[in-house]
Amino acid sequence: VVALLASAVLLLSGCGPKETADTPAPTSSTSASGIKTYALTGGDSMKFNLAQITAAPGEEITVTLTNTGSQPKAAMGHNWVLLKKEADAAAFANASIPANATDYFPVDKQDEVIAHTKLLGAGESDTVTFKAPTEPGDYPYLCTFPAHYQIGMKGVLSVR
Repeated sequence: VVALLASAVLLLSGCGPKETADTPAPTSSTSASGIKTYALTGGDSMKFNLAQITAAPGEEITVTLTNTGSQPKAAMGHNWVLLKKEADAAAFANASIPANATDYFPVDKQDEVIAHTKLLGAGESDTVTFKAPTEPGDYPYLCTFPAHYQIGMKGVLSVR
């Protein structure tokens, strides 16, 4: 009976977890050079796959944003904008709405930005590398395409 039970357990469990095409890619890693990297996605649901990323003060970080949606950039573009701690993310998002000439990036608020990607259409990616702020705290990030922040396409970089 014990041997039969053990055989059944091995048969059901296989030889461990199997990788499949449906297995999501890791969302963060550290490169050989010590740079922490984050793989962010945003799609037609208007949410980032990560609502929080973390870093040590002054740590070098690479963020790659991929638009996994199916809509063209003009209808459903996505970007990733990291703001300074004291910035008002809602006010920044509101200022982005009329800024279609600059891909919904309000250039008059550039001084509130730490890092950002370009606006991406379906299937596109962009990567940005920057140093995390040296002051611990929470730094907001958002997509500035109209209404995306309000729907929930936002998150926080926690520097600890």
